[in-house]
Amino acid sequence: MATAEMADYKVSETAGGPTVRHRRLSAELKRLREAADLTPQEAADLLGWSRPKLVRIENSGGVPSVEDVHRILDSYGGIDQALRLALAQLTQDVRLRGWWSAYGDVVGGSYAQCEDVATEIRSFETSFIPGLLQTAAYARAIMQGDEPDLVERRVQARMTRQALLTRPNAPKLSVVLDESALRLPIGDMEVLREQLEALLTASRRSNISIRVLDETAGLHPGRTGGSFVIFGFESAIEPDVVYLETLAGGLYLEEIAQVRRCNVLYEGIVSAALPEDQSAALIAAIIKE
Repeated sequence: MATAEMADYKVSETAGGPTVRHRRLSAELKRLREAADLTPQEAADLLGWSRPKLVRIENSGGVPSVEDVHRILDSYGGIDQALRLALAQLTQDVRLRGWWSAYGDVVGGSYAQCEDVATEIRSFETSFIPGLLQTAAYARAIMQGDEPDLVERRVQARMTRQALLTRPNAPKLSVVLDESALRLPIGDMEVLREQLEALLTASRRSNISIRVLDETAGLHPGRTGGSFVIFGFESAIEPDVVYLETLAGGLYLEEIAQVRRCNVLYEGIVSAALPEDQSAALIAAIIKE
């Protein structure tokens, strides 16, 4: 069940592990130390800390306080005000307890946090409707076979998660769906019909774009690569992050070259997909079939 629309499942990340933003903060602090030409021991001596404490922070073993981060930046020197503010904000965000904290038993923190703070979310889905656009009945049908109480917790979490699309600072959501995702029988016909009607309603909102990669696109590279999601952020120190599906579960890509390849692939998929108006017309036609 390793699909992007199921990425809010706890199994998509290591339980208790650092979130993507935590790893980003740690990597940036390590980069600044290396730019100051300091070894871990030299930096620790400068800070008045033990070497293990600094190494833990740089390896995402512990979350530093905002005061710790300011102390690091003061010691390394040469840090402009904009970067200082960005790192202080990132440190606060890493410690942020979002809506997902109440669903820690069923929701993966990294994915939920990326989704919650992203200014742009671009998703390509080959098999299912993305979780942010699912109806409760559709989500429940996908999860059939699991323990009933667990299913209801997951459905409740997914519906809570969707609130981000209607908040004042809602992200822009761009989705490309393989046509097969619109036709895959999930639940009974009424469940699927309701889901497709919900898609049409969502497509009319100004911050949501829905396109369909229809049958005429042929064997497009996107169809052989699987589903993925690209998260874009406002801060300059937070480059895009890609959530990619694998047979073993969810994988986060943060390397610049890897992310760039995914961005190029996504743009190619968008170019091959139907325009938004034709996509809406196709969805409406499928509803009537």
